[in-house]
Amino acid sequence: MENKMILLVEDNPDDEALTVRALRKNNIANRLSVVRDGAEALDFLFGAGSYAGRDLNDMPEIVLLDLKLPKVDGLEVLRRIREDPRTQLLPVVILTSSREEQDLIAGYKLGANSYVRKPVDFSQFVEAVHQLGLYWLVLNEAPPR
Repeated sequence: MENKMILLVEDNPDDEALTVRALRKNNIANRLSVVRDGAEALDFLFGAGSYAGRDLNDMPEIVLLDLKLPKVDGLEVLRRIREDPRTQLLPVVILTSSREEQDLIAGYKLGANSYVRKPVDFSQFVEAVHQLGLYWLVLNEAPPR
């Protein structure tokens, strides 16, 4: 089976470490690429900046996208993903601490596939990551590339 890539867009080092730990604890051994702001996420996805020359055929199976990001916020990243034909079908799960209803609504209006609030409790977070991995990496039938 191919090793599907997960792209984690997360600026908080503690949340990044928790997500990596939760993935490993659930035996999700997929390749993980981490970018730490919205501009870097867009460069990664579109092969620009420090990612110029990156093989754009090697796209993530799923993007785990935080909303509160430096440089370019998560909603703008999502908007740009959806407006580009190369990435418009890419599954994007907003994974955020935001409890703002307007973020939830805006995320879905811009085409998020799912919106998951990060649980505060680590064991609940591990379970949430387990469910995300099971659904998006095993059960979900992704669109053809």
